[in-house]
Amino acid sequence: MEGADLAVKLLSTWLTLVGGLILLPSAFGLSLGISEIYMKILVKTLEWATLRIQKGAPKESALKNSASVGIIQRDESPMEKGLSGLRGRDFELSDVFYFSKKGLEAIVEDEVTQRFSSEELVSWNLLTRTNVNFQYISPRLTMVWVLGVLVRYCFLLPLRVTLAFIGISLLIIGTTLVGQLPDSSLKNWLSELVHLTCCRICVRSLSGTIHYHNKQYRPQKGGICVANHTSPIDVLILATDGCYAMVGQVHGGLMGIIQRAMVKACPHVWFERSEIKDRHLVTKRLKEHIADKKKLPILIFPEGTCINNTSVMMFKKGSFEIGGTIYPVAIKYNPQFGDAFWNSSKYNLVSYLLRIMTSWAIVCDVWYMPPMTREEGEDAVQFANRVKSAIAVQGGLTELPWDGGLKRAKVKDTFKEEQQKNYSKMIVGNGSPNLARD
Repeated sequence: MEGADLAVKLLSTWLTLVGGLILLPSAFGLSLGISEIYMKILVKTLEWATLRIQKGAPKESALKNSASVGIIQRDESPMEKGLSGLRGRDFELSDVFYFSKKGLEAIVEDEVTQRFSSEELVSWNLLTRTNVNFQYISPRLTMVWVLGVLVRYCFLLPLRVTLAFIGISLLIIGTTLVGQLPDSSLKNWLSELVHLTCCRICVRSLSGTIHYHNKQYRPQKGGICVANHTSPIDVLILATDGCYAMVGQVHGGLMGIIQRAMVKACPHVWFERSEIKDRHLVTKRLKEHIADKKKLPILIFPEGTCINNTSVMMFKKGSFEIGGTIYPVAIKYNPQFGDAFWNSSKYNLVSYLLRIMTSWAIVCDVWYMPPMTREEGEDAVQFANRVKSAIAVQGGLTELPWDGGLKRAKVKDTFKEEQQKNYSKMIVGNGSPNLARD
């Protein structure tokens, strides 16, 4: 009995501290300064570790810095210019060297597949194990790493799991209760309050530090918010500063329970698996939503998959065919404190969440951008590219034309055929004068 009483006392003390120091302040959007102190200590520790690394292994550090900017230096000139120095009037066997060079560049370091692996760090963050094995440079640095493992797994992980459990439970219970109320302004206000409160608690469970910029451009009701996509927690990052109507496929299990509870309190747009492929049905549902200016803005990630926090890939045009006002948002994580990227090909959701909850913290910047509308004579693809370019520039991300679907699919034959057509046009164009003389 004494052991049971002690366990009950420890649990009650733990929950009291969590509730008083974290839950209540986060529910009101306040901070007691604990996270700020934690971040200052963390920054100082990482700076000290970086100095030790640079002092202990200058050669390896220099190699890492050089590797971070790319293995090869690419020649981005068009095919015509690239072949001009190798070929004569007509087809030349030397043309093979140009295509071989391009092929080897793609094999060694292509622009697509490297966007689906974790972002490389210039220096070890006492968290990610690098190929250079920085953690074995000195006994002192190794001891700090061991201490960090104990702190992350024995203190931060239980604390974060507790906060996540409370946040998700309150979200399910709160939205279910609010969903029983008749449609009114009171119901909408309570729904937004529940969503904001629970999302803030869940962000605290990740030791999230978010810097929002240009809040005057926050998405408004009846609009569409589009953002680059790095992680499933992108939703939490944005929902901590405002409420959105989510769009997605209906799931089972815990995710399905959360979805069914949320849709009772707020008009989220969920699709069955059979409906998600029906573009006309999806477009119709979304148009009906944005037509009501009292409904929350729709949150969409047009890339359709997670990219590793370095780039923005092709935006699907469907989100830009709906009409209405687009509110672009750029999200950029600081990888020094934790890798937010979800490599779904390598980790399932549970493994990913475990990695996130055992990282130091999630630190990111969110830039709200001026609303954009489709210009006259501009089609959906051009509009999507214009929005994508704006997000890439604002977030300091590399803009790529490739489809994120290449993460799991092969390159379309149309891409290969396009290169073949360009080359054949060069051959025909260069050969036609000779044919005329013959």
